[in-house]
Amino acid sequence: MAGAIVVLAALAGYLTLQYLTGSRGAPRCTVVSGKGDGASYEFTAEQAVNAATISAIGTTRGMPERAVTIALATALQESELRNLEHGDRDSLGLFQQRPSQGWGTEEEILDPAYAAGEFYRHLAKVPDYTSLPLTVAAQRVQRSGFPDAYAKHEPDAALLAAALTGRAAATLTCEGRPAVKPGPGGPDAVRAALVRDFGREAVQTAGAEVKAAFATPPATASPAAKSRVTIPVPPASGSNKTRTQRGWELAHWAVANASALRIERVSYVGREWKAGVGSEWRAAGGEAATDAVSVVTR
Repeated sequence: MAGAIVVLAALAGYLTLQYLTGSRGAPRCTVVSGKGDGASYEFTAEQAVNAATISAIGTTRGMPERAVTIALATALQESELRNLEHGDRDSLGLFQQRPSQGWGTEEEILDPAYAAGEFYRHLAKVPDYTSLPLTVAAQRVQRSGFPDAYAKHEPDAALLAAALTGRAAATLTCEGRPAVKPGPGGPDAVRAALVRDFGREAVQTAGAEVKAAFATPPATASPAAKSRVTIPVPPASGSNKTRTQRGWELAHWAVANASALRIERVSYVGREWKAGVGSEWRAAGGEAATDAVSVVTR
């Protein structure tokens, strides 16, 4: 009897610790269909960061949404959207690229932005890849021993691509809880990650206004100002996207990076996402401006 009481007490203590520390498993994200057909895909915060990078690298290169879908389906099959430091023979990273086959050095391949860029560089050389079955287009790049395996990931990859390219608004949400090993947070980390994924030119196309927005706040700034990053959304001229679509691309990117960059709130066009279990995009106060995405860090 005494032994049972000890076991129950230990179990209660463990469960209390889990509750207080928020250790309910890895932080989760969900993407839903913008068509209202009930389709959805749930994935981890780690996968969300990698998916957002893959999408951003593609759109920054001017690749269409179909290319992003192909890249995401490939990474889902090859690594489950995880940046693996191992694989078959010398395969590494999100796409299991091989240094011995000319994909780059080990260090380069383990950089998600580099790996995604190399995938798109090879995909762009495939004639009419946008009209090919996804499995065929992916196989032309990967030369996999299991070429048909990419097909099963196409529905989930398509949902992710629609959200991360900004075409499907307010369709990606994350819990936003800190990861087990969170990286550096704060506005500087957000700015650095934006430049990493979209490139300095892509996030500064509005000129001096953007440079000012990305500048480090002065020491005299309020705590709220120091924790906020305003991401100007450039006009749609010269792009195949509307300004609002570009804004949702940036807003979804921020939500996907919430756990890694300690982002607490993202606002755009009168909608707001806040970190927390079951987080959703909700109506926010203020005007529905299309010229900037607001990101608040912890």
